[in-house]
Amino acid sequence: MTLRYMPGFGNDFETEALEGALPQGQNSPQRCPYGLYAEQLSGSPFTAPRGANERSWLYRIRPSVKHVGRFRPVDLPFWKTAPHIVRHGLPLGQLRWGPVPIPDEKLTFLTGIRTITTAGDVYSHAGMAAHVYLVTEAMMDEYFYNADGELLIVPQTGALLIFTEFGKISVGPGDIAVIPRGVKFTVAPIGGPSRGYVCENYGAKLTLPERGPIGANCLANPRDFKTPVAAFEDKETPCRVTVKWCGDFHVTDIDHSPLDVVAWHGNYAPYKYDLRTFSPVGALLFDHPDPSIFTVMTSPSGEAGTANIDFVIFPERWQVAEHSFRPPWYHMNIMSEFMGLIYGRYDAKEEGFTPGGMSLHNCMLPHGPDAGAFEKASTAELKPVKLTDTLAFMFETRFAHQLTEFAAQLPSLQHDYVECWRDIAKKFDGSPEPK
Repeated sequence: MTLRYMPGFGNDFETEALEGALPQGQNSPQRCPYGLYAEQLSGSPFTAPRGANERSWLYRIRPSVKHVGRFRPVDLPFWKTAPHIVRHGLPLGQLRWGPVPIPDEKLTFLTGIRTITTAGDVYSHAGMAAHVYLVTEAMMDEYFYNADGELLIVPQTGALLIFTEFGKISVGPGDIAVIPRGVKFTVAPIGGPSRGYVCENYGAKLTLPERGPIGANCLANPRDFKTPVAAFEDKETPCRVTVKWCGDFHVTDIDHSPLDVVAWHGNYAPYKYDLRTFSPVGALLFDHPDPSIFTVMTSPSGEAGTANIDFVIFPERWQVAEHSFRPPWYHMNIMSEFMGLIYGRYDAKEEGFTPGGMSLHNCMLPHGPDAGAFEKASTAELKPVKLTDTLAFMFETRFAHQLTEFAAQLPSLQHDYVECWRDIAKKFDGSPEPK
């Protein structure tokens, strides 16, 4: 599927699906072209500093007040929101799961969300939730928007077509899509069922990290982020709009599609990014840098240097460090780490961590290479090696992850995960010579 996009991260875009639909020189004329309605969608307070101020002007067939009627509650029992604490009975410890199977049943993006963890507090716009999505069918005449946060969608198998108010986005394994808070959309699988991960960000929206001494280039370059051009539906059929608000779901029936934006301009919009365009930097002589060097995007908190969320990837890359232990080192961290594997093998866990799987290393729980990976890396010839066919990611947050009952009862939960460190041997014998 060939779709058109506009390049750049955080740019002020303008786009129209019909020539002349976008007013020029002002935002809200007395009468808009084509009989459209002008509507502003604000992703930040009006008085936010210029660099953080986000809004878009949408020129639509009907204003959003016509997209909602009388709401009624609806239950999506597998989608949970922080604070959500259950007494699941599992002991404290490191956790790992195999892939969640895609069932042979009808599941849309909404009914197919399965929450694994929640962290923080949606009511104070802090924290996140980590979900798995399982999609086997399209949302037919069904639309959704999330008032609780933005959605970072990470496909692992199969592809998705996401039709938003701002235009169409297609993503598959190796891509991500970000749907901002309050943006209406619908989702359809492309060519068969799809599975992936979702980070629901309750806090400050994702942005690019500061590069510091790295300078102006590398990591995720702004030009590789793609925002859709305007596209719309002029459809008058019975439709449903579901809204997530403070952890609850509400649905309303309308007689038309809410994806009726004919033109728009602004800097608050959905986008996609190809993770394979990430330009990693690393150790060129010795030692292993902190994994923060692989941060694609970050959701800042009020505390400098302590993120609400960091989205980190571990892509294909060269390893060249001399007289160094090259895989990630053993570690205890004040941040909590939820990891997933999109494809390939992860160098610190060569067994047990499979594509579609997940791991959770919560605040101050130790983790690191398993016994086999340690022995291999400790004895390998230190020649340049390229890690290929691998793409893992991490949702890292300052908040502790709380497990859902669904996650605690998953058959793919590996209750023997901690055994991967059992065979780490004592090598100390009083001799200064390495063993």
